[in-house]
Amino acid sequence: MKVSTLVQNLIAAMKINLQSYLLFLVACLTFLACEPQKTQPSIDASTYEQAYDQYQEPSVDFRRFKYADVIHLVTGRSDAFEVEEVGKSILGKSIYQMSMGNGPTKVLLWSQMHGNEATATMALFDLFNFLEGSDDDFDELRTKLKSRLTLRFIPMLNPDGMDMWIRRNAYDIDLNRDALALTSPEAVILKNARDSFEPMFGFNLHDQQTYYTVGQTGKPATISVLAPAYNYATEVNDVRKRAMQVIVGMNALMEQIEPGHVGKYDDAFEPRAFGDNIQKWGTSTILIESGGYPNDPEKQIIRKYNFMIMLHALEQIADKTYEAYSLDDYYAIPDNTLRLMDLVIRNLPLTLDEQSYTVDLGIRRREADAHGDYFVNAVVDDLGDLSIFYGYDELDATGMHVVEGKTFETPFKELSEISKEKAFELLKEGYLAVRVQNALDRELHQLPIQVLKNGSFSNAFKTGANSNFYLEQSGKLRYAIVNGYLIDLETSVDGLYKMRVL
Repeated sequence: MKVSTLVQNLIAAMKINLQSYLLFLVACLTFLACEPQKTQPSIDASTYEQAYDQYQEPSVDFRRFKYADVIHLVTGRSDAFEVEEVGKSILGKSIYQMSMGNGPTKVLLWSQMHGNEATATMALFDLFNFLEGSDDDFDELRTKLKSRLTLRFIPMLNPDGMDMWIRRNAYDIDLNRDALALTSPEAVILKNARDSFEPMFGFNLHDQQTYYTVGQTGKPATISVLAPAYNYATEVNDVRKRAMQVIVGMNALMEQIEPGHVGKYDDAFEPRAFGDNIQKWGTSTILIESGGYPNDPEKQIIRKYNFMIMLHALEQIADKTYEAYSLDDYYAIPDNTLRLMDLVIRNLPLTLDEQSYTVDLGIRRREADAHGDYFVNAVVDDLGDLSIFYGYDELDATGMHVVEGKTFETPFKELSEISKEKAFELLKEGYLAVRVQNALDRELHQLPIQVLKNGSFSNAFKTGANSNFYLEQSGKLRYAIVNGYLIDLETSVDGLYKMRVL
């Protein structure tokens, strides 16, 4: 065969192959164009916000409530709910389940498995009010939920822990590590409730530390979510997939009302935990963890967000709109990271044995119980290079100097003699503490100053220390740090201070 003929044959073959490729490409594009594409559901956040504003339970605005203070919000419901005692706690407190609706899809929600995690319980009280409502703009939504879902709630699963304001129960057992051994009566109650009801969906409602951030950002993880794993390989079956899809919808709502404040909790399998096992037992389980939000110490803003995302999730389940969401959107939710402090002071100049050095100082304020209330005890959590950490409050101390505070020379007789304004005036004069002769032992107060009876205050700069000091700028006292609270001496003192007499 001549070379020219061979070339002509090759060119002809290439044309045929190119035509075939183009025809194949056109066929693929045509198929994709004709294939129905799932569109993400539209979300009207204002509906859920209006529902919260209308049905928020007004008697609860403080997260450290006791069982006796709120149990009537469970037992005193209208006939819209079927309320049934399902057992008693270790110390004999009744635990109730509440049921509503007659739809084919069953949903179980439980709260306060950990006694000191009350945010979702507050939101459930609001949700109960909403579900009992009638003759308003939400009737259509209520009818849909009641006709398509059967709802069951177990609020305050650990009433002994909530009264002691501790995580664990009266046996000192973590209920969320008792799903297999079932040593605790409260764990048996939850296991029986799941097994007898066999819900398609479950909501495991918790609080987490306020120091989690969304990924590596400085934003608090106000809400953290998780579809718990059911095995060590963290595989995804249809049960877990449904939970993930519902979470994507909840996150979409949060992105409307508070963008960038949702983190994803660690999904490492915990074989003793209820969430992991309930997922394993066939119930699509959604974990909601209430974290932190600036200037929300009683978690009332986070309570509102809980109500909104739970109501939206129930509507998603009723409509099955969650099915339109991609798992890619679930995995795109940033992991939460423990990167927050209450206060970070950057570039703080310090001296030791006449040696000068500069550090970042991070302070965290931990709660402690006293007299039926609580106070905070702030300690230096870390110092050095804190460039990867963030603070709810932050201050750059460049150009400032540390000044020790004094104790006011003249003792006061009663604590009531000192107003917040008087304390602030003393602060501005260089006094970080006052003495009160007749103060009760460890009496609580909300003054922006240390109150001493027999004790003293510390200004040590080391981890674990309670540090109290001034920052001076241009020869003038500019800031006071009192028990971890940053006080600007050039503004009014209107913050919330939870302190005790030393």
